Parts: sequence; structure tokens; C-alpha cells
Amino acid sequence: GYRELFGNVGGDDILYEAVSAGQRHVGMEHWLPLFHEKMETLLDYCPEATVTSDHQIAEAFQARHELIADYYDARRKTGGKGGMSGAADYKPIAPELLYLSPEEWDGLLDGRTVAAFTTFDASPSATNTIDLHGRRHEGFAQARTAQGVNLFDKVAEHVKAANGAGRRVVIAGYTEGSASRLQHLLQEHGATTPVPVPDLATMLGLPQGVVGVAIWPLEHGFVLDGLEVIGEEDILGDRLSRPAKKRRPSERFIAEASALSEGDLVVHREHGVGRYEGLVTLEIQNARHDCLRLTYEGGDKLFLPVENIDVLSRYGASEEGAVLDRLGGVAWQSRKARLKQRIADMADRLIKIAAERAIRRGETMVPQDGLYEEFCARFPYAETDDQLQAISDVLEDLSSGKPMDRLICGDVGFGKTEVALRAAFVAALSGKQVAVIGPTTLLARQHHRTFVERFQGLPIRIGRLSRLVTAKESKETKAALKDGTVDIVIGTHALLAKSIDFKDLGLLIVDEEQHFGVGHKERLKELRADVHVLTLTATPIPRTLQLALTGVRDMSLIATPPVDRLAVRTFVTPFDAVAIREALLREQYRGGQSFYVCPRIEDLTAVAAELRELVPEMRMAMAHGRLPPTQIENTMQDFVDGKFDVLLSTNIVESGLDIRNANTMIIHRADMFGLAQLYQLRGRIGRGKTRAYAYLTVPPGKALNEAASKRLDVMQTLDTLGAGFQLASYDLDIRGAGNLLGEEQSGHIKEVGFELYQSMLEEAILNLKAGVVEPVADRWSPQITIGMPVLIPEEYVNDLAVRLSLYRRLADLDTDDEIDNFAAELRDRFGVLPDEVRYLFKIAAIKGYCRRANVEKVDAGPKGAVITFRDNKFAQPDRLVFFIRQHGNAAKVRPDMKVVFLQVWETPEERLYGTTEILRQLANLAENKKAA
Repeated sequence: GYRELFGNVGGDDILYEAVSAGQRHVGMEHWLPLFHEKMETLLDYCPEATVTSDHQIAEAFQARHELIADYYDARRKTGGKGGMSGAADYKPIAPELLYLSPEEWDGLLDGRTVAAFTTFDASPSATNTIDLHGRRHEGFAQARTAQGVNLFDKVAEHVKAANGAGRRVVIAGYTEGSASRLQHLLQEHGATTPVPVPDLATMLGLPQGVVGVAIWPLEHGFVLDGLEVIGEEDILGDRLSRPAKKRRPSERFIAEASALSEGDLVVHREHGVGRYEGLVTLEIQNARHDCLRLTYEGGDKLFLPVENIDVLSRYGASEEGAVLDRLGGVAWQSRKARLKQRIADMADRLIKIAAERAIRRGETMVPQDGLYEEFCARFPYAETDDQLQAISDVLEDLSSGKPMDRLICGDVGFGKTEVALRAAFVAALSGKQVAVIGPTTLLARQHHRTFVERFQGLPIRIGRLSRLVTAKESKETKAALKDGTVDIVIGTHALLAKSIDFKDLGLLIVDEEQHFGVGHKERLKELRADVHVLTLTATPIPRTLQLALTGVRDMSLIATPPVDRLAVRTFVTPFDAVAIREALLREQYRGGQSFYVCPRIEDLTAVAAELRELVPEMRMAMAHGRLPPTQIENTMQDFVDGKFDVLLSTNIVESGLDIRNANTMIIHRADMFGLAQLYQLRGRIGRGKTRAYAYLTVPPGKALNEAASKRLDVMQTLDTLGAGFQLASYDLDIRGAGNLLGEEQSGHIKEVGFELYQSMLEEAILNLKAGVVEPVADRWSPQITIGMPVLIPEEYVNDLAVRLSLYRRLADLDTDDEIDNFAAELRDRFGVLPDEVRYLFKIAAIKGYCRRANVEKVDAGPKGAVITFRDNKFAQPDRLVFFIRQHGNAAKVRPDMKVVFLQVWETPEERLYGTTEILRQLANLAENKKAA
């Protein structure tokens, strides 16, 4: 078939050679018909299915076919090559081999029930039309907010009333766990027992007056004649994740940044630097147990049980100069002991720096009641939990009477600007001036527009200073800043000039600090002496990040994406003119706009000529830093207004621009951009509810250097929402953490790896704050052997990376409540917990008790348990002696100071629960609580 379509083939035919060698060629899916006798459709597998569509299907079908024909012609004309800039070999096959023709589609629909939905009222004379008289469910918002009203009583009353009226009612939860909880709550409040509704047919077959429960991710329920569907959000409000214990930002950072891959260097707190070689399942005391396999110097292996994964940390992606330690050797312990004292000294100096800032007085600013709430109501979106917490942190800082120095770290488009707006409102209404500094003229322009729009109607005057501002306006703004008639000024580094004189500056907001040079940062230090400072960033530079992680600077994380935000799909690909045309036309077809970004200004003219030839039907504008300010201003405004389909620019669009209608980005020569630049550029798209696409193109046939290849791999990997913080961790690995206090620090990090160094420094700072002046104690992990299967089975969670992250999260949990919440989350995500997972959670609970009781090791068998205390110490020795005496002959202390509890446990389950109870009582004794 291949020869029939493309004629004789030679040794230079890439596809033919790849298939002959049994290899999968990139893009091979485009030649699927060559490998199969017949192509089948989904409807071939659903012979009796009803087909549903909307009222515009015919128009969409025709437009899509025209696009397919257009792409085929373009491929054919280029002779199977990518076109002007070259590309991989790509021989197109006729569209009718891959796609259904309109006639074939109509033939498939013959004899089937076809339902077309429309939101418009049908004509009264229309035939075969059913008006469902549907409407959105009103929900129970009033019952949620009313004082003294029980929400579930109201829902149960409503359900009973609907049943009484003869309507069928379905309660829809997002997950199995949430649906089950709703069912039980309603039953407790008097509603009838619901029946399961696994599919649509069951729902339609429910008898009148019956309640069903279904697992459907509905945003809102709906009401039809005789049927009422109530969604989880209708009852509980916007769906939020279960509130967890508030963790330090550093803990969340380490959790995100510490995903392990085979071959990574890791640091074990007791044994030093080794290499992670994967997750293996071992038979321990006739029970399956997941362990991490670590390799050390000389090929020695260590198998670490998954419940002790918390003693591991990543060494870092940059492994130059790293040497594996020897198991049982003294080099690691002596190296770590030397570092402990150095870290204690550094922590002392950092604390002094923070203390000097803490004793300075700052202006006390509090929001004005009523007016502040009105300003907040102008925000057109629902705040996320993290965003609300960040706002609360900032307001608390402003009212504390001490100068604020807070870092707001949130991914692109996660709502950092709203935090800045509310801080600026409080400062300006308190009679203080506010300066907002951004790295680029375009970002300053956008901030100015946003601030003017939000402060409209308020007695606040807003000025701006940047290259886009005329000399006359600039002069007037400077004079107004000096005499105090401008309350908020927004600009670029022009605001940092020595000629700028503020009458009463109270708040400095710095957006994307990493873009400012050393000179600008020194000027910022002068300005921030006694004023409140708020820094916004999506990808913090390593030094800024580490200062925040160690507690020297305050930090608020915005890690929750806005409601309905979708991750940007990212593709790294050799330049292919036809693929670029397809991407641009697809965006235009769905009513959107596109960015086309080049690394250098000199590239723009040639690329513009290629684009005019490639997509002549599209309107294009150009923007770069050498254009006159008024031209940049007008071009950007026209693009925002939708007068152009494509904006061709340099990375001048990198920072902060918010154009919701632009959702495709093509980055030319992506190998020439830095990692943070690529991430920021990609953040310009996908800022609404529409799926966005980023294409990172590289020269075809050209080998990339190692650093560029690694950057592009990282970009394709970081395709989840909120990955900016993880990107900062890659920077920490690739570029190093920077010097907090001096040159010597980088050597310390290389000795133990960044993550352990960071952890030791944090612990030293916390000790000093608590008044404990001594070297840092190691975080330790109890060893527990009970002889039961302890693992998350592959058939329960089949993704290895997900299993490892779950183990890591579980190892960090301490309290029974946290462990119970985590178990509920797993049940929601993956279904009913297998026995092995239930045992794993019990072991996690025992670990928590061990830490509280200073128990280092637990060995339990059919005839009892042996308890080993760490350093042979117990917090309440007299109470321990009394506890042992209470057990009579069933407990004794051995000469080696280990405590033996003699019990006969018939089954492994009894052994597990008996050991848990002993450790729980010991933990309570250690904390001077009643042991019962």
C-alpha cells in the first residue's frame, strides 16, 4: 500500500526505513490506514447508541472538512517537507483514508436516533421536537448562610417534598466517597435511603418518588419535568479540597520538588549520599513490603521501607563533584557533625538580620470598614483559599506596626495582582503613597489600566512612569509625587531613579523581582528601609526563595489554580511550517488570537515574511522594544481589542500580560530562551477557561546543546497547574542556591545536598527562635517490624510516580486526624482501601506514637513486642516504671534497656492493633496524659 501511494522508495525514505526496522516513527499515526485493512469508527462499536449533537453540527462539520483539505494540499505542495525552514519528512495520505466524508457520516446516522440539543426555544411548528422545560437547580445557598439553620435538614425536607410531589430526585457527588457521605448525611436527617444510579438509563427508569445517588462531576444540578438532579456544589457550595494542617511553605516546596526518578542521587540522614535504584517489593517475615533500593560506594545496597521514606532527601539535579558514601563508614557522620555547628552559626546571623528588621517601626495600616468590602466586591472572580490566605497575611502585616517584607509566590495567572491591589487600597486610603514597579513597559501599562479600572470612583489619583509615558506627563507625575497629590504610581525601573522623590511612601510593590539588576536592587534596599514591601513572583530566583524558606523573609504561597483553569498543553517540536499554519488557523477558527515569539529583534523581519506567506488570511501585528512608545501602546491596545489575529514579538510580552482571548503561543528557536523565560512566556496563554497550546519550536535536524535540551525537557514535564514553584527548584539545582551571607555557603550545600541542608538550616532557626542554643538534632524515623504486608499495591495505584508521592506525603503526617483525612482522600481517588494500604496507615499511626514516646524501634511477633527507646531515654521514667508494673509478668525491662511486652496474638491483625495500643499509651505517658 505504501508503494502504491508514494511510488518507489529508497534508502533515504525515513518512514519506510523506520517501519522496516520495526521502529515507531514520530507522527506515524498519520499513516494508520496503511497498516489496517479497514478503519473503524466509534459508532461501529456502539450499534444501538443514540447520537447527540448541538444545533450547529452541520456548519462545524463543513468547516472542519475544509481545514483538513487545506492541510492536505499544503503538505502535498511542499513535497512532504515542512516548507520554508525545513522539517522532518512527512508524506501526506489522502483525507478520505483517515476521515469520514459527509456522505459516510450521514450513512452512519441512518437508522439511529439522533438528538440535537439547543438552548433556544424551538418553533411551535417544529416536528420531532421535545421541550424539556429544563432549568438550573437553585441550590441551597440561603440555607448555608442563614443563622441557626441546619443545611442538611433543609436539603432532606426539600427531597421529601419533591418525592411527595411525585418527582424523582438524584443526588450527584464528585467521587465515590463524597456521594457516600452525602447519602449518609441525608439519611441521618430523615431522607429515604437512596438507590445507586450507575448510568443514565437507571436514572430514567427510576420510579416516581424515589431518591437516587450518582457519581457525576456536575458543577450545578438541574430540574426537568418529573426529575430533579441536585449536585454536590448545590448543597455544599464551591467544591473545596479537605482542609489540611497548615504547613510551612518550605514543607510544601520540598514535597513538590522532591519527586524521585531512578538514578537520582539521594541523601539518607544516617548513611549519607547514595543512588536511588527504584521501588522493589520484598518478602519480609512472609509479608510483602515495598522498599526503596539504594546503592552506595562499592556496590553496597540498602533497602529502605517506604514508611521511612522521610529520612531521604534529593541531593539535587546538579550532581557534579558528588561522591557516594560507604555504608557503615564514618566519613558521612563526621561531615554532617562539622556542618551542624556551621549551620548553627549561620542561623544565628540570619536571626539577627531578621531581628533588626523586627525592631524597626512601620506605619500601621488597617482597611476601612465598608469601603474595603465594596472594593473587594469589584473583583470579578471567586478568590481561591490560598489567595484569601495571602490577602489575610498581607493585611495582618500592614496592621502589625512593623515593616512588611513579604514574598507572594504564585504561578502565572493565579491572582497575585489582586493581592497587590488590596494592599495598595489599604495603604492609599490610609494616606500613604504606593509605588508599583514592574520589569517591562508593557506590564507597567497593564498594571496601570487594571489599577485605574479598580479604583474608579474612589478619591485616589494614579500616575505612571515608564518609556511609554510622554516627557510632559512624566514631569507632572514626578512633581505630583513630591507634593503628594499622586497616591499610587505605577512604572518600570524609572521609578528607581535618584530624581524621584516621594512625599510619604508607605508601600512598595515589586513585580517579578528577578528581572531587576544589581543596581536596581541596591536602590530598592534604600527605598525599603522603613516602608512596607510586597514582592510578587511566579518563579522566584534561588536566593529570594531560600530567604523565604528559611523564614528570614515572610512568604505566602498561592498554589491553588483559579476555578476552571486548564493546564497549557506544551509541545517541543522541530519547526514545521504546515503544523504552524494548522495551529494558528485552529486558534482563529475557535475565535481566539495567537502569540508568535522570537528570541531576537533581528529575527522578526524574516519570520514576518514567512508568516505572511504561510497564513495570508490572518491579520498580524509586530511589537518589540525598539519601537516608539506610542506605537507599542497602540499595537498592544489593538491586539487586546481583537483587531489582529497574531502578535509577532520578542519576549517583551513575557511578564504579566493578561489577554484572555490569546490561547495559542508559538515560540521560535525555543532553545535560545532561559527556563524561567519560557515558563513566563507560556503563562501569557491559558488564563481563562479555554484550553491553551504552546509550541516550542527548534531548528530541524540540528543537535541542541545539553543545557537547552534539559530546559526544553523540563518545560514539557512541567505541564501541570502551579508548576512555577517546582521550576524554581530546578533553578536551585541547576544554578545553585546563591549566597545568603557569603561565598562559603555553596560548599556547605555540596556536602549534604540542598534539601537536607535546607532542612537543617530551618531546624536551627526554629531552635534559636525557641531559645535552644545547641547543634541541630537529626530528624529521625522509627523502625517498625510487625510482619504484615505494608504497601500500596500496583493494581490499586498503577502509576509509580504517584505511589512514591503518596508514600512521601504519608511519611510526613503525624497526627491521627491527618492520617484519617489522607485515607479518606485515597478512598475518594482510588476506591476502597485494600488491606495492605489499611495496614500501611496503621504503621504510619504507630510511627507518630513512636516519635512522641521517643521509641526508636518496634519488633512485634506472635508472642509480643520489643520496644527500643532512642538513646535509652523516656520523658517520664517514673510513669513508665508504673506502667510496666501494671502489666505484672506481661512486661519487663531487659538488661539492654529494651522493654518487652509479652502478649499472645493469634492473628497478624491482633498483633497490629495490640502494638498500636501499646505505643499509643506510651505516647500519652510521655506527654503526661492519661494513658487510658
